[in-house]
Amino acid sequence: MQSYLLPLTALFNKNANPAQAAPMKKYMRDQFEYLGITTPQLKALSKEFIEQYGLPPVSELDLIVHDLWELPQREFQYLAVGFTEHLVDQLPANYIRAIEYMITYKSWWDTVDSIAGDTVGPHFRRFPGVRAKYLAKWRASDNFWLRRTTILFQLGYKKETDFELLCEIIRENLNSKEFFINKAIGWSLRQYARVEPKAVKKFVKDTPLHPLSRREAMKHLE
Repeated sequence: MQSYLLPLTALFNKNANPAQAAPMKKYMRDQFEYLGITTPQLKALSKEFIEQYGLPPVSELDLIVHDLWELPQREFQYLAVGFTEHLVDQLPANYIRAIEYMITYKSWWDTVDSIAGDTVGPHFRRFPGVRAKYLAKWRASDNFWLRRTTILFQLGYKKETDFELLCEIIRENLNSKEFFINKAIGWSLRQYARVEPKAVKKFVKDTPLHPLSRREAMKHLE
């Protein structure tokens, strides 16, 4: 384990709450172990740690993220996602490999969605070449978390959203029976409807969307 993480893991283990850990684990369908640290507590402890030790060096972030991802308790994966978001404007282009690792290992919506909107989105803006290569790769992947990421990465783009691209990716996933794909389609359309409601209404009308996607897309338009 990287030396930077030793006081961090000690701090979090010290604040573990087994009574809270059990319901948190159950909420995530028993997929992950938990220390029992709630989101407000995690934010407070992270702030305390960063004030004392600073953010991790960008040059070591890849190794730090992998170490955090290997730990069994889910809070450590949340820390890895948070560190990456804090440093997103400093990440080198090749950090996309670490991002892909975070999406494809210990995958669930609680990490993937944050990574998609808050890390992949800005990273693709900064590195068009990375975007072109990995977007093509992820769109064709059998891993639905990668495909979900391609649907969601523009969530924060607002007026800069490439709606034509989004529509293309949605059409590629129209036959999916995966809940997390159909939910993402609806979410992405609902978000863009804040900018261009007429365009979204027309697309929904003209496209044989899954009922879940249609319902989510039209939630604030009907």
